[in-house]
Amino acid sequence: IQKLCDRVASSTLLDDRRDAVRALKSLSKKYRLEVGIQAMEHLIHVLQTDRSDSEIIGYALDTLYNVISNDLEEEEQEETAPKHVDDLGSQFTEIFIKQQENVTLLLTLVEEFDFHVRWPGVKLLTSLLKQQGPQVQQIILVSPMGVSRLMDLLADSREVIRNDGVLLLQQLTKSNAAIQKIVAFENAFERLLDIITEEGNSDGGIVVEDCLLLLQNLLKNNNSNQNFFKEGSYIQRMKPWFEVGDDNCGWSAQKVTNLHLMLQLVRVLVSPTNPPGATSSCQKAMFHCGLLQQLCTILMATGVPADILTETINTVSEVIRGCQMNQDYFASVNAPSNPPRPAIVVLLMSMVNERQPFVLRCAVLYCFQCFLYKNQKGQGEIVSTLLPSTIDATGNSVSAGQLLCGGLFSTDSLSNWCAAVALAHALQENATLKEQLLRVQLATSIGNPPVSLLQQCTNILSQGSKVQTRVGLLMLLCTWLSSCSIAVTHFLHNPANIPFLTGQIAENLGEEEQLVQGLCALLLGISIYYNDNSLENCRKEKLKQLIEKRIGRENFIEKLGFISKHELYSRAAQKPQPSFSSPDHMMFDHEFTKLVKELEGVISKAIYKSSEEDKKEEEVKKTLEQHDNIVTHYKKVIREQDQELEELKQRINTLTSQNEQLQATVTQQVSQIQQHKDQYNLLKVQLGKDTQHHNSHSDTFQVNGIQTEEVSKLKEELEEWKSKHELLQGQLRERDSVIEKLNSSQLEMGTAEQPSQICKSGGLELSNELQKELEMLRSQLQLQSVEISKLQMENQKLQVMNTTADPALGDGATAANNAESEGQLQQEIKELKSEVKALSEEKESLKQHLDSSSSTVAILQDEKSKLQQEVAESKKEQDDLLVLLADQDQKLSALKIKLKDLGVPVEDEDDIESGDQGDEDEDGDEEEQD
Repeated sequence: IQKLCDRVASSTLLDDRRDAVRALKSLSKKYRLEVGIQAMEHLIHVLQTDRSDSEIIGYALDTLYNVISNDLEEEEQEETAPKHVDDLGSQFTEIFIKQQENVTLLLTLVEEFDFHVRWPGVKLLTSLLKQQGPQVQQIILVSPMGVSRLMDLLADSREVIRNDGVLLLQQLTKSNAAIQKIVAFENAFERLLDIITEEGNSDGGIVVEDCLLLLQNLLKNNNSNQNFFKEGSYIQRMKPWFEVGDDNCGWSAQKVTNLHLMLQLVRVLVSPTNPPGATSSCQKAMFHCGLLQQLCTILMATGVPADILTETINTVSEVIRGCQMNQDYFASVNAPSNPPRPAIVVLLMSMVNERQPFVLRCAVLYCFQCFLYKNQKGQGEIVSTLLPSTIDATGNSVSAGQLLCGGLFSTDSLSNWCAAVALAHALQENATLKEQLLRVQLATSIGNPPVSLLQQCTNILSQGSKVQTRVGLLMLLCTWLSSCSIAVTHFLHNPANIPFLTGQIAENLGEEEQLVQGLCALLLGISIYYNDNSLENCRKEKLKQLIEKRIGRENFIEKLGFISKHELYSRAAQKPQPSFSSPDHMMFDHEFTKLVKELEGVISKAIYKSSEEDKKEEEVKKTLEQHDNIVTHYKKVIREQDQELEELKQRINTLTSQNEQLQATVTQQVSQIQQHKDQYNLLKVQLGKDTQHHNSHSDTFQVNGIQTEEVSKLKEELEEWKSKHELLQGQLRERDSVIEKLNSSQLEMGTAEQPSQICKSGGLELSNELQKELEMLRSQLQLQSVEISKLQMENQKLQVMNTTADPALGDGATAANNAESEGQLQQEIKELKSEVKALSEEKESLKQHLDSSSSTVAILQDEKSKLQQEVAESKKEQDDLLVLLADQDQKLSALKIKLKDLGVPVEDEDDIESGDQGDEDEDGDEEEQD
């Protein structure tokens, strides 16, 4: 080893140094002490100088790990000497971390991606943390980005490094809140939950277990991280962990371990030791995401291993503890039996069954206690199952009350204790139920009259049963009688009870019985303290005298003190969950320890008080009761007023909503009115255009000759022209007949020689004239025919235009429609006018308001002008004063000159000015102080 160390220190060749370190590594497992003493310094030097060669760095880290780690040695060492091994590892660790630079160097090496450097670096750092955790944690905490570098290991793709990184973080986060916070804020929750999901949740291997242990380290007793976990919605991601299949046979040991850790992680978030606000928000989140429902499914499933079932019951207990919403849900859960039974009843059946495992029975008791914790509704439901009016006469279904009574009076002392404590929790801080439970009657045997539950409890006490049973019953009676005077009266009404208690306290018994004596003293003390003196034989003063005679005050107080001094009492006072190593240690309940603490001092004072003090106290109590009555009366009044206020608020809300609706409708109506106004204006414009168009259309009608009178005139003219034409044609025909006659006469007279020359010439002239007339007539006829054709053409045109004018006549219908719309418009105009009138009235009121305000303004302006005049006058007076002062100064100066001339000594003006200046300064200082 020495030679190898020399070679590492002195060899110039890297290969020689590497071989030497490799050889040291092989020797380090067997000769751990020698290699550690001689080679550690050289190995650290190699880490510092040979960073470039990953192989030699890897060998050096492995060697240091073998030297420092106890893991390998512990396997080989015998059980006789484990302490020596631990010392060796911690000593070497101390040497290594003495120089903080070594840990910082190791952190930089862990950053290297090379597997041969990173993996041994992670293992070495883990080993250092195991040996000297707090010191190494402190060095990592102060080194820059120390924790962040290690968080990168979770993102490594190589599973070996990632898994060892989880183990490293486990050691790093142990009992160090600062590092836990840094790791949490470096996104640890996200990464760890991803790894758990990748590995298969509860079905995963040991990696899931390591991740869950790390999560526990980060969350346990760390309120900041718990809040961060809840706010990050990581509770919702826990639900798939508990989705266990129907086939629950063949659970592997690893699955049981994983599920156990998962349940513990849920309990960490809702632990009763956490701040109440944080616990409550986590409980609500678990209900809303369905996690509680999933846990209840496991609770009622078959084939679940006993330890998982027990832990599930404990987990459900803490998820519902003090959360009304979750408690109500749990009360509604039914077991999958035929007929279905409530889960509470099924669990109570397990609790009072002596064949069930002790741990499971404790878990059920805790679940029942958590269900009733701050749950008056649940307490009432449990007590109601005992009351005569609600007991099922058919006996088909077993109620919770019947199971508790059965357990209370069974032969198994553990069942007696559990049932008594469970019943005490049903009465916790609930005076009404304490009174109601006095009504419970029990049928002891056939033929005998029923006995009250209170009487039966005292009967069993006096029969001298087991210590555990008596302790349970005494705790129940103490809880029942505390803060309930009626129950105390019922208890004292039985003449055997007080002699039994005094007899128990007065006896000198063994250590086991001392606890019973202490509880008897407490019960007797409660009977005195909460006694309302309604029974003459059992008044406070008489009971105190009885204690003085039979027991002695000092002895009574000493016996009372046995309770709080007992070891089992202090264990029970630590946490709400009943956890006992064996059934024999099951003596005290956590809530009962609080009651003892509250009453012990009060009872001690009450025993030593004189009758006068008692009277005073009673008077004070009476005044307090009166005060309480007054307070309750006022509370009632306030409650009624609150109800009235609520009703008024609701009415206001409804009225405001109605007002808003009305305002909305008003605004809608205003907008509609505006629209109607716009439409009206548009229609007005359109009507104007239509009238113009109609007028122009009628004009064109007249221009085109479509007036009916003109048409008739034209037709008449046409008829006249036709008649004239026919007359002319008749005349023409007559002329033609005359001409034909003349022609025929000429032909007849052509051969005769009788006519003379004159007759011939006259006939020729006549024929010429006739021909001219004929031509003229023909030309006139042609002209007339042309005119007739023209008139016919015009007539056709007029007929065409008449046919086109028919739609214009159809416009009469539209005119009727327009008339209707005009009527509607007139109505709307009337409405608008009424609105305008209302608006004008508003305007008038506003004008009046404006006039009044303007009058006030005018008054104010008058006052202002007066003030200005006064200011001007005061200024004028000041000016006059200034003038007077100036005159006085001149007179003073003249007098001073005269005095000087006469030889009288006069102070210089400078001295006077300086004096005046000083006075002014003093005045200024005084003003500043003021």
